[in-house]
Amino acid sequence: MPGNSSRRGATRRPGSKKGATVGSGGQSRKRLEGKGPTPKATDREHHPAARRARAAEKNSGTGSSRPSTGGGNRSPQKRSSANTAEMVAGRNPVVEALRAGVPAKALYVAARIDSDERVREALKTATEAGLPLLEASRTDLDRLTNGAVHQGIALQVPPYEYAHPDDLLELAADSGRPPLLVVLDGVTDPRNLGAVVRSVAAFGGHGVIVPERRAAGMTATAWKTSAGAAARIPVARVSNVNRAIESLKSAGCFVVGLDAGGDVQLPGLELATGPLVLVAGAEGKGLSRLVRENCDAIASIPMIGGTESLNASVAMGVSLYEVSRLRAE
Repeated sequence: MPGNSSRRGATRRPGSKKGATVGSGGQSRKRLEGKGPTPKATDREHHPAARRARAAEKNSGTGSSRPSTGGGNRSPQKRSSANTAEMVAGRNPVVEALRAGVPAKALYVAARIDSDERVREALKTATEAGLPLLEASRTDLDRLTNGAVHQGIALQVPPYEYAHPDDLLELAADSGRPPLLVVLDGVTDPRNLGAVVRSVAAFGGHGVIVPERRAAGMTATAWKTSAGAAARIPVARVSNVNRAIESLKSAGCFVVGLDAGGDVQLPGLELATGPLVLVAGAEGKGLSRLVRENCDAIASIPMIGGTESLNASVAMGVSLYEVSRLRAE
């Protein structure tokens, strides 16, 4: 009958941990208590962000077990060569790069690749050059080349070691000839850069200066276009082209910008036999305003017909030839 506490199940066993049964208060109190703020991703041991941070610290040689999360001005970590190396992907590009003598670190070849003449030539050339031949899966090649069409073969090219502008002046002093340097103001096509390096080598120049940002660097494409001249002509990289020009002027160089409607005509350019710096602008845009104002003179190439302008590398090649001719007189 109701209220009979002697029936089976009506009494609680001694030592039972279960609390009050009337209502819900107190049953889930521990579940509602917070565990504190969520740790940052870099502080969670198995989080991908933490693994990336540990790998970055390992590459930078800091040896710290936890990444720094403080603010303020922090110096950027130096990337390893494995992260900055360039991959030339595809059978034709790889063969052409090897033919041009582009410096390389390793040749990656897919397992069970369908061999043809290009693959055989690449393997033969790499073996003769003493390059390591590494077998890789298609998935690995996709990752190494950032999804490029690699056709089962890729060439790893180390990052280019840029010179300092002062090195170019020292090279000119050692040659016994007046300095002849080229400055490229925002040229973005690496093929133009490679062609300029080739022209500088052909006409007795001592080096090329390019900006760090918004401009082409010495990639494998530039190496290939230079046809091996990049191994003989140093390329310097500067953070500010105008400051580099001012420094060259302080060193006694006469700076001539190449642009349409210049003050002087290129043929018979005065002071060509002295220390000279030729400056070419970006494709289509020409010289930037500040660079143009910083030049000692603006020279133009006389043209016949309706051609309004020349490609940056073509204009520089013509100008270097004219300077070489004037110096030979």
